[in-house]
Amino acid sequence: MHYLKIHNRSSHAQTFQCHGYNDNKDLTIQANGQANIPAADGTSGAIIAVHEGVVCEQCEITKHGYMGNDTIDISNILGAGGNLTCQQVGDLPGKFKGHETFMQACNDHWHKLPQATKDQLKSHVFLDGKGNVKRIGPPKESQPLEQFVRTFANGRTYIGVGAWGSDKGNPADNEQSKAGNGSKDILIVYSDGNAAPDPSKPFTGQSVEAASFGVASVTEASAEPPKPAANGNAIVAAATNNAGAADAVGVLATAAQAPGILLTNKSAKKNTYFFYDNFWNGNGEAGANFDKPLKHVEVGPNATVHVPLDLKFKGRVQRGDQQPATWAEFQVKASDDGRAHGDISLQQGCNCAATVASTDGTNVSNGFTKDIIKDAPAAAVEKNPSGEKTLASTEGNWKGPGNQAAIDWEYKQLGQGKVYIKGGSGVPDVASKNNCLHFTFYVF
Repeated sequence: MHYLKIHNRSSHAQTFQCHGYNDNKDLTIQANGQANIPAADGTSGAIIAVHEGVVCEQCEITKHGYMGNDTIDISNILGAGGNLTCQQVGDLPGKFKGHETFMQACNDHWHKLPQATKDQLKSHVFLDGKGNVKRIGPPKESQPLEQFVRTFANGRTYIGVGAWGSDKGNPADNEQSKAGNGSKDILIVYSDGNAAPDPSKPFTGQSVEAASFGVASVTEASAEPPKPAANGNAIVAAATNNAGAADAVGVLATAAQAPGILLTNKSAKKNTYFFYDNFWNGNGEAGANFDKPLKHVEVGPNATVHVPLDLKFKGRVQRGDQQPATWAEFQVKASDDGRAHGDISLQQGCNCAATVASTDGTNVSNGFTKDIIKDAPAAAVEKNPSGEKTLASTEGNWKGPGNQAAIDWEYKQLGQGKVYIKGGSGVPDVASKNNCLHFTFYVF
């Protein structure tokens, strides 16, 4: 029989919910105490720390799973109020899963955030009487919170939901699922301070069967602002959500104060996004530019970049440089109210889902995240020049009139008010007084 060896290295009693172990009964371990819980081969469950009556950080366990190996990880998808690590007993002290000083890193990064970002996160970040972070809510319920946590813990714990069904998840999260080596006792350490198995030994990598992580793959990346490429047209991504870099939300939050857009590529693959400024602009009308892009941006998988733009920019950004395509239409500074305004349009087709959101703390958004291309009727589908399946234009263009089947399908899937499908009104735009909108493209 193997055991879960749970150590409470804090100066207070700590309660854990036990799922799948300890007869599913809560377990309270006294200050600087420990408990041993039987964990037979073939069992699975979680040990979840409870703070202020709320479930938070947890150790997830499967004993003697695939090919006879244990699978363990530390997850913060439900939140955090303390530090938690785990390893198979017998691993080197520096080989473990979890961020040994998660809460300290969280607090340090919180105090460095601009006020606008703090305002955006305040409903999910709970402070003590001194203004320090004592607990955070579930990142799975708040994309801004998830992005914030990735600035200091990406690659060290589960932060998002990971791969599930058709969603490939975040690569740094998925790496947490790698199996250990054989079936052994599991050491779980809780602490308000350093929760490393041996606090005197630095973290050297994940506790996994294959040594697939080096220190560089799991430590916080040093993010720099986006830089122009040599040709002056492309902009290099400031952050990538992979095992090699953290999502530099602190930098991006500051960049959101500069004119332009934040651009997120929700995809398992890198994609190139093209910016087109209108040929002319009138009262509620514009001269669409189909073939002369102003610049393009290559964005890595599940990465976000800030793209600086002139205050006079009025046009769109789209994935790729072919039609049909989903258009993210926007202007950086409107002449009437001085704010950025944007919307999502499917009038010239649909090659992915997209959303637009404010970044000035008003928390306004619109658009859609659903894959409406996959099951579309054949009459609504058109392949682009590269052979990619898309939905045809609803307004028409040089190739002919709008596609009625596409119109009917899109209204059925999305209704009215989320995106422009037909006509030039009835869809609330999103405004941001800091002249920076956040567009997210979902590529399935």
